[in-house]
Amino acid sequence: MNYDVPFWNPYLETLPREKLDELRLKKFRRIFRWAYERSKFHRNLYQQAGIQPDDIRSLEDVAKVPKVEKSMMRDIQRKDPFPYGDALCVPLDEVTEFRQTSGTTGQPVYQADTWQDWEWWSECWATLLWAQGYRPSDRVFLPFGYNIFVAFWAGHYACEKIGCETVPGGVLDTKARILKMQEIKATAMMCTPTYVLGMADTATNKLGLNPASDLGIRRITCAGEPGALIPATKKRMEQAWGAKVFDHVGATEIGAWGFECADQPGALHVNEAMFLAQIEDMETGEPITGPGKPGKLVITALDRIAQPCIRFDSKDIVEFSDDKCSCGRTYRLMPGGVIGRADDITKVKGVLLAPSAIEDVVRSIPGLGDEYEVVVEKRGDVDHILLKVELSEGAEIPQKEMEARLSTELRVRTNLGYEIQIHSYGTLPRFEVKARRFKDLRKHGVS
Repeated sequence: MNYDVPFWNPYLETLPREKLDELRLKKFRRIFRWAYERSKFHRNLYQQAGIQPDDIRSLEDVAKVPKVEKSMMRDIQRKDPFPYGDALCVPLDEVTEFRQTSGTTGQPVYQADTWQDWEWWSECWATLLWAQGYRPSDRVFLPFGYNIFVAFWAGHYACEKIGCETVPGGVLDTKARILKMQEIKATAMMCTPTYVLGMADTATNKLGLNPASDLGIRRITCAGEPGALIPATKKRMEQAWGAKVFDHVGATEIGAWGFECADQPGALHVNEAMFLAQIEDMETGEPITGPGKPGKLVITALDRIAQPCIRFDSKDIVEFSDDKCSCGRTYRLMPGGVIGRADDITKVKGVLLAPSAIEDVVRSIPGLGDEYEVVVEKRGDVDHILLKVELSEGAEIPQKEMEARLSTELRVRTNLGYEIQIHSYGTLPRFEVKARRFKDLRKHGVS
């Protein structure tokens, strides 16, 4: 295999748009019919909507197909066959993999996969890792807890598929992981942006190491939360490790559907040969096909057969771009990646607020640490935003000066005012997997 070729699958990744559309329509019609004929849940859903497989004649027709939400998947799990329910399209004895969602937004969703599905997962990941420069010469360290949450499991198998040396660091604590990476001279790793920064902090302040010079990491793939496409956060990670940091996005129920390539265009490629990504207006539900208008991602995994993901309402806020990437892929770009989640993007004093905007401001200011916390609540009849930030280790910055700078930059970026609390280093909560730094107490009736 020619390692200089930037594409894992040159044919699919450079397919002309019209051919790509033909492929996606063919695959959608196939998975739609498969689910209609084999899943009681899907057949009832589609019959209630008055739609049948033969009604799908164009990509525009796909918008007529009802969406599936995570709450529906949780309800399905209460039905037979246990534990997956009647969305399952294969006999139980063909299920070879069990995974579940992290449960950060409620009761976990169980995901069934066949051996064929798991090969598909690995192919999705191999596509994105090759695009980010992973090659057989890499020694990839995976510092995540190997358990029932899908996390980087498919990334592990994709590394093996590519031919990388794959090092699982599951049961080790953070210090031990760092020392093992140094000992074996690992060249790449995969984890959340929070843990990338947390490991750098531990290496620097607990072990006296400089990750950029004492560890040989050349590339880092992030997933699980925003950050790797937030400019200030990406810059912090790359400077701390002396490595290229790449974003990737996926979900247990969906698969690995989007990735940043080695050219780092500030956007995600949608893996359009394997997924049909559609964007809907957040208020009207109308399709958004053109560039520049954010909306809610509704996505279909075109090749997943055991528990199909058809028109899944991801709650992710994204937008399309018509820009062409210099890497040569014909897949559409989503600038800024996942901008936020419909659950988190909220109105405060009548202004739409995206938590990622706050993160970009906080992480762009020298002297501030990596951790912060945002609390939105009602005080009387008025919305109030509290922002807690940490100083960096050893930073000595006058509190009034830091508060003034934060207030000004946040006002410019978000058009809102904040109560700001400056905390000393190490006092705010730390996270290893998915961080929950944004708390809207108004949603829970707390005032």
